[in-house]
Amino acid sequence: MTYNILNTWLANHGLTERLAEILSLTLITLAILVSAMMATWIVRRTLLPVIVGIIRKNGLNWDDSLIEHGFFHKLSWYIPLSVMHICKDLFLERDTPFSLLLSKILLAGVVIVSTLTITALLSSINEIYRSLSRERSAAMRGYTDAARIISYIFCTIFLVSIITGRSPWGLLSLLGGLTAVILLIFKDTLLGFVAHIKLSATDMIRIGDWIEMPQYGADGDVIDISIHCVRVQNWDKTISSIPTYALISNSFKNWRGMSESGGRRIKRAIRIDISSIHFLTDQEFEDLSKIHILEKYLRPRQKEIEAYNKRHEVDGSSPLNGRRQTNIGAFRAYAKEYLRNNPQLHSNMTFLVRQLAPTETGLPLEIYVFSKDQIWANYEAIQADIFDHLLAALPYFGLRVFQNPSGFDFRGYFQTSIEQVE
Repeated sequence: MTYNILNTWLANHGLTERLAEILSLTLITLAILVSAMMATWIVRRTLLPVIVGIIRKNGLNWDDSLIEHGFFHKLSWYIPLSVMHICKDLFLERDTPFSLLLSKILLAGVVIVSTLTITALLSSINEIYRSLSRERSAAMRGYTDAARIISYIFCTIFLVSIITGRSPWGLLSLLGGLTAVILLIFKDTLLGFVAHIKLSATDMIRIGDWIEMPQYGADGDVIDISIHCVRVQNWDKTISSIPTYALISNSFKNWRGMSESGGRRIKRAIRIDISSIHFLTDQEFEDLSKIHILEKYLRPRQKEIEAYNKRHEVDGSSPLNGRRQTNIGAFRAYAKEYLRNNPQLHSNMTFLVRQLAPTETGLPLEIYVFSKDQIWANYEAIQADIFDHLLAALPYFGLRVFQNPSGFDFRGYFQTSIEQVE
């Protein structure tokens, strides 16, 4: 062995036995480290660039994640470890204390490198699955996270086994006896893992879904799903983290159905001042008949009403006898036709212009339609254009929007009262 030869040579040159032994071990250790460093340098300068170049140029995108997560770099650490193991066997006797210590260190290094390589591979698998299957990209993340945790647990067990010299299977049996403690420590992890499986199996949530969960302040797009938490980027660009098991135990709203339907709902009411509702006068009827989109409604409707009143011999001296058209009915018909002529709305989805129950704030006239454009800014612009027009059209029907009195109203009232007194 090189150690014996070097030790003897140093002793023959006047060094004491203890000093020769220390110097021999130091020189051999340096030689082993230099050999490992040279092997690492050669691998990093020659082998890795070739592998990375092949992967970058092969035209495939999915295998790039192996490079991004450092899989090959971590895998390359096996080469210097192997070189150190070979040099150890060449330079040292196997049964010496220093050789046994170095063997333990190298074995611990193999365990650590193996764990890092496995976790890098799991991360790459998750990214590859996400790139190949975008619709169910969350399904693999829970399993890879669980496998990563198991890898860390086994790494810890093997390291303790190497340090203490005990069998790893004995440590595993000891952990089995501490099941209650393990369940307590990993309670959230186990709950999250089970919840992740349920979410994936039922397809309740995907990356990219718009969800609302007010109790956690979440209202935005899902950007990450793991066994511990679901991360949501809110519309104000903040990030909300929701425990994964909370999505199973609590309710939340997923807007995926809206996205897949091709439309986005517009649901808003105009509150009409009830005191402005009345039967149409002859002059109002003639004025409204000039509106193009009401031509097919007002006159046929009027003929139908007149025929009904004539058939039932209705006394026309009072507008309450028989049937009459109202300004709110004419406006409702106008709003419906106006919306049907809007090319930005779906006519084959729910399409309603309806009255809700009157309240202390007036009569709600609700618009319930779906826009074709789901982009938030465009959707808001479409909705604003609709209500801009309808609100501006109300006075032509003799209608007013209900509005609580403001300071301007009170100033006008007091100014009128003062003028009357003067």
